[in-house]
Amino acid sequence: MSLSDRLTSVRSMTATSRKTQSRERTSHKCNECGWTSTRWVGRCGECQAWGTVLEAGAPTIVSVSAGPVTAAAQSILTVDTVAAEAVSSGLSELDRVLGGGFVAGSVVLVSGEPGVGKSTLLLDVAARSASNGPVLYVTGEESASQVRLRADRVGAMHANLMLAAETDLSAVLSHLDAVKPKLMIVDSIQTVGTSAVDGSPGGIAQVREVAGALIRTAKDRGITTVLVGHVTKDGSVAGPRTLEHLVDVVVYIEGDRHARLRLVRAQKNRFGPSDEVGCFDLGDDGIRELQDPSELFMTRRSDPVPGTCITVAMEGTRPLVAEVQALVDPTSQGTARRNTSGLDSARVAMILAVLERHGGVGLRTSDTYTATVGGVRLGEPAADLAVALAVASGQANVPMPLKTVVIGEVGLSGELRRVNGIQRRLSEAARLGFTDALVPCESGQAPDGIRVHEVAHLSAALRYLVSASSSETSSHQP
Repeated sequence: MSLSDRLTSVRSMTATSRKTQSRERTSHKCNECGWTSTRWVGRCGECQAWGTVLEAGAPTIVSVSAGPVTAAAQSILTVDTVAAEAVSSGLSELDRVLGGGFVAGSVVLVSGEPGVGKSTLLLDVAARSASNGPVLYVTGEESASQVRLRADRVGAMHANLMLAAETDLSAVLSHLDAVKPKLMIVDSIQTVGTSAVDGSPGGIAQVREVAGALIRTAKDRGITTVLVGHVTKDGSVAGPRTLEHLVDVVVYIEGDRHARLRLVRAQKNRFGPSDEVGCFDLGDDGIRELQDPSELFMTRRSDPVPGTCITVAMEGTRPLVAEVQALVDPTSQGTARRNTSGLDSARVAMILAVLERHGGVGLRTSDTYTATVGGVRLGEPAADLAVALAVASGQANVPMPLKTVVIGEVGLSGELRRVNGIQRRLSEAARLGFTDALVPCESGQAPDGIRVHEVAHLSAALRYLVSASSSETSSHQP
């Protein structure tokens, strides 16, 4: 064999070896989103999660043939909807969020910050639901005696409420066989593990396997299952992102640890709207629902105070009357401070710029502090005008009239824009005794009991503030 033939043979063998090594090369896959990489990286290139890229085998193409079906396909008109009817949880505020109550076989994921009241709320729900059948409460973070002490304190006692302190998945499934509950609560999913999967409880693989097993059991047996999930430091549910996709309902409990108000909000709901919110009051004797939470968001006064303004926010389909407060004080530093609480800081900064540019309110040399009352968060644009008038009122030391609500979105050129649900907002204000409303133009007919003052620009709203305050002050003088 000539030298050229030998070189050609060596090159062919080298190319074949490289192809074989390329096919046999292991890949790495993200457990959160499925992103793949040819090498290991500490952070996923798709979802930016840390520590989720693990080594996996090379993908293979599997041929799948037709197999037996579970049930024959049928017309949507003949599908029975009785199995999907909701049963009340015993709390009307929670039923509002869930879309009517619990659906048999559904899986609900409840999450929230530590100490926000997740276990207290679910223990109350378990005791109320126990009147309709056995309820299994699985606790992996506390002992049964600790749960009993909390149940005594909040009055959540019932003979059909069964407690089990377990952290092993097989033991939980055994309790299901023994109790045969209609409702099961697992507190929390991160504390339950299984020996069939490597890793400690709370890890991505463990949470995925445990949640998958509980979801399959709930669907097969028609058991309503509530899973309590921990949150990360940025507020999202800890564990794999697929967990939120697998469950039917994702509920977040929000609230300041130093305030009593708790808002239960649905981020995902396959059985109802996902924009509803339930209001609860967390106290020493447990948690109770608030049918009329507007009382928590306002300060009762007999005389008007500068720097305050009342607005009506929409949480889902519910109007909530809330109070915005502002404090404007000359700065003692070179740069004026802008602090917010319960409001979007970026939107407040925009409103302050519009106030100075189109309203003639000088704020460059003044510290501005804006906040809401009662721990409520106002993030919708409908509260823009209330924030602007509260700041202007505090800066000029001119109070808003007590019985006036302010609703409207402020544009960058100072124009006022209409907002949705204006009629429901005004009806709620009239029900609570407000007599006047400052709204953008073309907002529609006002309900009975309240006078509507339409303004097209921020400057017109500021003129109304001065004139209304002057007339109210003169009317109170002897």
